Amino acid sequence: MLHLNLVTALLGRTELFGSLSKADLQDIAGQMREVACEPGQAIFARGDPGDYIYLVAEGRVRLSVLSVDGRALSYNHASLGKVFGDIATLDGGARTADATALTRVRMVTLSRARLMRLIETKPAVARAAIDLLCGRLRTTSEQLEAIALHSIEGRLARYLLSAARNPSSPRAEAGRVRINLGMSQTELALLLGASRQRVNAALKELQKLGAIDQVKARIECDVSELQRIADRGAASLGGPRKTKAARERKG
Repeated sequence: MLHLNLVTALLGRTELFGSLSKADLQDIAGQMREVACEPGQAIFARGDPGDYIYLVAEGRVRLSVLSVDGRALSYNHASLGKVFGDIATLDGGARTADATALTRVRMVTLSRARLMRLIETKPAVARAAIDLLCGRLRTTSEQLEAIALHSIEGRLARYLLSAARNPSSPRAEAGRVRINLGMSQTELALLLGASRQRVNAALKELQKLGAIDQVKARIECDVSELQRIADRGAASLGGPRKTKAARERKG
């Protein structure tokens, strides 16, 4: 069983409940039900009723939709401390995506009825729900723009920058951050809207340019170089020009 204090702490870090008092958070935590899933297990499918929101306490969940030819198109992952399943739970409609456990997952759920009572009685939760949904829309717009306008190298650089800016990512030397992707290249490719082969080539290109050093799933990122590549957008990374980091690596 997950400890009540752990669930309370995780709730306090979420966008949806972070503004509430510790007493309120403990009360919500006491109303939540624990759920466990094994790798590959479906949590819910697109079209299912939105009866619950989920908070991840352990593991990683893929959020995806199916293309017309039956391929899974992954658009996000939910890991420790992340809430998912909120859209359908908030508006009472059907699930807009599939949720699948990528690893063994432990979660807690809150029913729609209890969430609606919180929104009605706690204005801060209502405001947070609006902010959360607006954030989802902005993220979706940015993902569509990135796929339409940016090279795979640029999309990969943006993703690595987001991971590097996570406060939990350990710092290496000045300007460099170590991250652990926690997923296969195939899964990363699904998130970036590309094939595994193209993602593998993009990782090698970023390493050649001095933006990353890769050792298995662990990557050491040069934040400034990743930012430069991300800012170039749809521009080609090819050609004779080399980055400062790449020239220094040549010695």
